[in-house]
Amino acid sequence: MTIGRIGRLAAPLIASVFTVAAGPVHAERITNPVAEFAGLDKITGRIISFDVYIGEKVQFGALQVTPRACYSRPPTEQPQTDAFVEVDEVTFDKKVRRIFTGWMFAASPGLHAVEHPVYDVWLTDCKQSSNVPPPDNYDGPPVIEKVAPDDPLGNAPRDPNAPPPNIPREKPQLEP
Repeated sequence: MTIGRIGRLAAPLIASVFTVAAGPVHAERITNPVAEFAGLDKITGRIISFDVYIGEKVQFGALQVTPRACYSRPPTEQPQTDAFVEVDEVTFDKKVRRIFTGWMFAASPGLHAVEHPVYDVWLTDCKQSSNVPPPDNYDGPPVIEKVAPDDPLGNAPRDPNAPPPNIPREKPQLEP
């Protein structure tokens, strides 16, 4: 074997060693305007899902949930959905106290979930759109319309037993 032939055979091996040493290439994270949460009422046993826009404060029982950032990865990457969230508790004497500030991870809901004697809240997803309209003063990341006007599936026949499309769900409210 000549040195030239050995060099040609070794070149791909050397290139792959440098590729592995450099590590995998990660796609940019996606900034989302909507965080989707799940909430558990331990008294009734009901779990509800609710959408919250970045910077919006939504009441779930005695808790006020405010996402400050919500990130995801492209569908071609391993799912890594996380959000920076603030959770306040409204006490019986109408005082508000912060009980959680930090990152929540959808893939590990128990890692940084909010645990309260009556309510639990955890992140389930970050989204580009929601059936719930944005608040009047919303100034977060741009929201993508739920159904684009030129979407060929936008007028597809619906299941007659399905709930009406694009009807905003009522957001959880603190009872007076």
